[in-house]
Parts: sequence; C-alpha cells; structure tokens
Amino acid sequence: MVEIAPGAVPSPNIWNSPQVYEIENRAVDPDGVLEPAMWALRPWDGATVLDLGCGTGFHLPAFARKAARVVGVEPHAGLAAAARRRTAGLPNVTVRVGAAQALPLPDSSVDVVHVRWAYFFGPGCEPGLAELDRVLRRGGAAFVIDNDATRSTFGRWFRRGLPSYDPAAVERFWARQGFRREPLTIRWAFGSRADFAAVLRIEFPEALAEEFLAEEPGLEIDYAVNLWWRYY
Repeated sequence: MVEIAPGAVPSPNIWNSPQVYEIENRAVDPDGVLEPAMWALRPWDGATVLDLGCGTGFHLPAFARKAARVVGVEPHAGLAAAARRRTAGLPNVTVRVGAAQALPLPDSSVDVVHVRWAYFFGPGCEPGLAELDRVLRRGGAAFVIDNDATRSTFGRWFRRGLPSYDPAAVERFWARQGFRREPLTIRWAFGSRADFAAVLRIEFPEALAEEFLAEEPGLEIDYAVNLWWRYY
C-alpha cells in the first residue's frame, strides 16, 4: 500500500496514471505564459519556494534555477519518491510527504507558494489556506493556478465533465480569501494524437474523452486558466 498523507484529497489523474500525467505536464503552456506572470508579481530569486502538491516534481527544477531553496510537498508517497529522483542532482531541492492542511514546514519559513491544479478548488480548502498563513513570511506571495471554466475550449470541456462546478462561487470564495485574479490563456499542445487521446482519457469520463477527441482533429487547444494570487 502506498503511503498517503492523512486528509489528502485524491487526484485520480496523476495518482493512477503518472506516466500519462507527465505527457500532460509537457503539453501545458508550451509558450511559457504562466511563469513570467507569477514572476512579475513576486520574483523568487534567492527565495524559499514551496511547490504544494508537487506530484512527480515536474516544476521543481524550474524553480530551483533561481530560488535559494525549493521544497516540494506531495501527499502521495510514490509520487514524492519520483520527485526526489527527478531532483536528485539539485542540492537546493527537498521533497516531503504531507498534505495541504498539515504542512511539514516551520512557521514563517517560505517566501513563495506555487499550487497548480492541486488541492485548491475553492470552497473546502480553508484548512490549507490557514497553513499558508502560518508558513509564509511577511512579504511572501501565494500563487494558485486553476481552470477558468467560463471560456476556452478546455473550459467548455471542463464544465461538461464536471457540471456541478460553479465558477462564480469559486471566484467569490477566492475574493473573500483576499486573492486577486489574473485571467490567462495558455495552450495544450501535444506531439501526437496518441498522447492527446491518452491525456483526455485520464481527465474525462471515457465517453466524453472520445467525443472531445472527435471534435478536435488537431494536436492542440486553447486553455483558459485563472492565476489567483495574494501577498502576505
């Protein structure tokens, strides 16, 4: 049995199919829109960065190029082990098993938090946000990247796959928590139809995945996201 940090919310896509999720990670944002948008708000050169829900550590090396220290926290021990292997040659990177609502970090020990499609989907994540209050230093910032279900091809697909999702309620939640929203448009761009199909099948029910695949004959789609951010 793989160790899972207590209280973790399952992520069936990466937990069940980490190799396919790796393909998805490589396909997201090929134009590099997201990193400069965060950097413009709070650079992390010389800072301590927490990548919360780091999975197999895909984003850790990028942060490590400029940060003094990078900590990846992941509730799934198997994925955390993969993240350690990925960053074995990076002395300024540490990976720990833990959940958002019980971070294995001291008070006031982090300058920048990055959370991408992990843990935080609006209402219900208050315990995790309380932990950010605890671990972030004054002058720090938190970045939460989430789907914008109100626009783009992917947003439309997302709403069909999760019809109970209420974008307006999510926006109200983040506003109440003191976060600001920067809407961004990125791309999903795949190297082959096989890769595109594999990723669709871990993100959507099988029937919808096949429908979306038939709808889009190419290798890429437009993808709207919200960059939620707040200074501490």
